[in-house]
Amino acid sequence: ICVKVKREKQRSQWIEGLEKQSQSDNTEFTGNLDLMKQLFVQGNAETRLESIGYRVGIVMVEKIAKDLPRFNTELDKMKFLCKEFWTIAFGKQVDNLRTNHQGVYVVQDNHFFVLLSFAEGKQYCEQAAVYLAVPSGIIRGALANMGIKSLVTATVETLPAVKFHIHMQ
Repeated sequence: ICVKVKREKQRSQWIEGLEKQSQSDNTEFTGNLDLMKQLFVQGNAETRLESIGYRVGIVMVEKIAKDLPRFNTELDKMKFLCKEFWTIAFGKQVDNLRTNHQGVYVVQDNHFFVLLSFAEGKQYCEQAAVYLAVPSGIIRGALANMGIKSLVTATVETLPAVKFHIHMQ
């Protein structure tokens, strides 16, 4: 019983200390909590959109490549992605494809249709990330259906140009 009383006393002292500390840090904590909620909601939305795009990409490659011969090399698969697939999915071929021959490809589209309605300049580059989640997922899904596990990230330096960085895994 004596040990139980000591633990209850220690517990109540600990809680009082936390309450005092939280009262002094309440405004900072509330600001951080709001920021964390905003980041979680945005990250969750981007994840959902990327997942939707992933499923779309898988189905699109099934439909587009059903009558084509199998692609043997990674480079053949990337060429298919940049020419035939990109034309059907995004309305034109890519403007540039680069690789470091170590599993990293950079696909550049200088007039990406999703971002054409954005005002040119750098002020909206950060907001463009949400709009590029679905296309990134489409690319990742297309590659997954061709047997390539990858990580696809999109970067925007100036609108409406986009660079998709594809890291093979």
